[in-house]
Amino acid sequence: MTVRAGGEDRTQLGSVFSGRHDRRKVTDWVYEELKAAIVDLRLAPGDPLREAALAEQLGVSKTPIREALTRLEQEGLVETTSFKGAVVTGYSRQDLAEIYELRELLENAAVRAAAESMSDDGRARLASIAAESRALRDGGDPARLASLLFEFDEMLYDQMANRRIRSLIGNLHAHLTRVGRLTEEIPGRPAASVDEHDRIVEAIEARDPARAEEMMRAHIRSVRDDQLAALGRSPARP
Repeated sequence: MTVRAGGEDRTQLGSVFSGRHDRRKVTDWVYEELKAAIVDLRLAPGDPLREAALAEQLGVSKTPIREALTRLEQEGLVETTSFKGAVVTGYSRQDLAEIYELRELLENAAVRAAAESMSDDGRARLASIAAESRALRDGGDPARLASLLFEFDEMLYDQMANRRIRSLIGNLHAHLTRVGRLTEEIPGRPAASVDEHDRIVEAIEARDPARAEEMMRAHIRSVRDDQLAALGRSPARP
């Protein structure tokens, strides 16, 4: 979806943003709308982000648009070029390798914390997610399976008490969600993730941090390799 300046494609623009806000600070609302549109691929890699067109569509002045774009640029979701101005970023192979290197560091810490100190209720819920995922592994409801795999990650992230690490995980998760959508429907990937999650759960239930970290590392590298292969077949960076 490309946002164009002036009066072009106004009907299409209406489908990009929700148009709803609840009296929050305008800049925060604009930031969240733009970020959601980028992560959900309603705004695709390479799409221009023209302040005038965005301000008109969202019904705000250019100032909150400019401030939101600055925040998104700091998070790596927007880049400014000398020829195009602000555009939605894409991902090169190097970008993807760096994202997964950071993911490995952060999620290894999260899964180690889960193996060491996750509550009994947390372990039970994690096991339940894994069991339901296993039931959907070879068919059924792909959307439900995707939701379960997402919830599995969220439960592990919740083990991190360090708010600075949680902030890093939050930013990383936006990129991982977007990369996943750019390379979705990789043959065999959901089933592989289910099997890998099972091994992670087994290590957490055994309260074995070293084993949990080993299984998480193997899972992350498996996903990385599949997505690098998919990215090679369908480049995401313009």
